[in-house]
Amino acid sequence: MSGGRVVCFGEMLLRLSAPGRELLLQSPKLDVVIGGAEANVAVGLASLGHSAAMVSRVPDNALGEAVRGYLRRYGVDASEVTTGPGRLGLYFLAPGAGLRASEIVYDREASSFAMSSASDFDWDRLLDGAALFHISGITPALGPQSAEMAVAAAEAAAARGVPISFDGNYRAQLWQRWPSDPRTILTRLVNKAEILFGNHRDISLLLGEEFSGEGADRRREAAEAAFGAFPNLRLIASTARHVVDADTHRIAARIDARDGAAQTDEVAVSGIVDRIGGGDAFAAGVLHGVLTGRDLDWTVRSGLAVTALKHSLPGDASLFTPRDIESFLAGELDVRR
Repeated sequence: MSGGRVVCFGEMLLRLSAPGRELLLQSPKLDVVIGGAEANVAVGLASLGHSAAMVSRVPDNALGEAVRGYLRRYGVDASEVTTGPGRLGLYFLAPGAGLRASEIVYDREASSFAMSSASDFDWDRLLDGAALFHISGITPALGPQSAEMAVAAAEAAAARGVPISFDGNYRAQLWQRWPSDPRTILTRLVNKAEILFGNHRDISLLLGEEFSGEGADRRREAAEAAFGAFPNLRLIASTARHVVDADTHRIAARIDARDGAAQTDEVAVSGIVDRIGGGDAFAAGVLHGVLTGRDLDWTVRSGLAVTALKHSLPGDASLFTPRDIESFLAGELDVRR
């Protein structure tokens, strides 16, 4: 797999955050940014020089137009972000500080995307010329109609021979809102995927068997179980994060293939500005390596570089370039002059 257009499919949202390190509505104002897991990957890939397109639905109002403008600003094709009944989903963030963890409150009911159905998307046309299709576990978590929509999209990509990248992105708050069966639904999606972003916990959920993430051997054991259960899978990418406090995390990254693996050393990420979107940044960095034909070792280090850098940047998405990856990997921390 190399080059080509990446099609990302999912819901777009507004993120409303308490300013600075305040609690929500501690003062009567909120900072607003545009986000959404799959859109974050699209923006991250476009920043890394790839052709990326977003498929979604938004309301026909100023908020929907702002979403499309945001994507276009960062080089993502927004022509298939169409309009439909409903509203733009929101989520509220109280950023963590010190030993206080960040907290998210969702307000996504009856969004234009969640009210869409599988028949609203012409995948024959949308996937024409696509080199990769990216989706996550957030879409099926929105409700039964969205789950059907996600499965239909993945089946359409698989039927057309378009490789699928799937990020587990398990969101307990969303799945618990309705009488869902995440294991069955996510299994149908992972069955179609070639690339899985997920760790031992995701694999435990999928297979109904407990796996430990302690040590490379145990992580390899989980990966091999997933490869045995899902014959289309060829890569499994994950991070391991140790949270010291809200401002300091230690992160390592790993990629497992059927015939080998690559793992990075742990890096200390301190002075964290914004950790939201770090997993999407990791996905963009890994897909950058895959799309440019790099080996496992470079690809996993690229993923680690982009996710580590994302923690320095406000907002949901990574805006870093290939030069930023190379500078990170070279240890260049001084001012560039």
